[in-house]
Amino acid sequence: MTDHFSPVPPNREVLVDHLNSASIIVAADTVTRHFGPVTALDGATFRIGPGITGLLGANGAGKTTLLGLLLGLHRPDDGSLRVLGLDPFTAGPEVRSQVGYSPEHHLLPPDTRAHDLVRHIAEVHGLPRQAATARASDALWQVGLGEERYRPIGTMSTGQRQRVKLAQAIAHDPALILLDEPTDGLDPVQRDDMLALIRRVGTEFGIHVVISSHLLDEVERTCDSAVILRAGMVVASGPLSQLTGQGTGLLLEVDDRSDAVAELLRSRGLTVDVDGLRLVVSTPDAGGEIAVGLHDAARDAVVGAGVGVRRLTNRTVSLEDVFLEVGA
Repeated sequence: MTDHFSPVPPNREVLVDHLNSASIIVAADTVTRHFGPVTALDGATFRIGPGITGLLGANGAGKTTLLGLLLGLHRPDDGSLRVLGLDPFTAGPEVRSQVGYSPEHHLLPPDTRAHDLVRHIAEVHGLPRQAATARASDALWQVGLGEERYRPIGTMSTGQRQRVKLAQAIAHDPALILLDEPTDGLDPVQRDDMLALIRRVGTEFGIHVVISSHLLDEVERTCDSAVILRAGMVVASGPLSQLTGQGTGLLLEVDDRSDAVAELLRSRGLTVDVDGLRLVVSTPDAGGEIAVGLHDAARDAVVGAGVGVRRLTNRTVSLEDVFLEVGA
């Protein structure tokens, strides 16, 4: 293993909404991109800082288009984009020398050995032949394919091919890697292993990571921050510690007659959202904190309705809550 892969302390300062210019990895300002009559990105504005960032959105939200823009494969029709301080379209070769990319598709040359493919991509990124050969072996060992590195890719499983794609993305020691649906086609065990490997790359190796995914739990488990896209627009972005966490109000779960409980709570001027036997209870002016007396109101309501309580807790906000709230 070469010194390039020596672990470095991870940088956890990923307050995307409060980044200083020196810590911005990607900056997008009102970026728009059309493909004929289709608007793939519509005024996207966000900042990505150090660490691991999830690019989250449903299929067709604009994630792959954005990755193409970050690689300099397309020019924005409007707005500005910077990757590592550079315009990826006008400074494409310089940007791509510092950026690794793992595509979503699995169309790798089946007769080519994994080591030969990774070495070739490292050479494309500017490494001399001898250095590229050494780096290819290092990268494949790091992703768990050291013993398999001379196998033809066509004989490998989907999980192994995903690891080959990750190896070629990191082989030239980039500052940033872009991973497009890196767990596509993997079973649950392979998926967990891949996410753990990505987490290791983004912490121990000191490489910044952007993961494009439509899977909420994948982003929540692996990433430090997120950019959420819907129909080509950025509807939320920032560190997960700010997007999620303590919510407003209480979560109350009863064993029966949730509508009756909700009516009693609303009669006291409270806001209640009902989902089956679960109720989210808050005050209109809670200001992000649990209002005084809210627990007492919930207690009185369940007593008045004559039902039992399964759960009563301060409400927390998950990434799924954020995703649903912004309509992504």
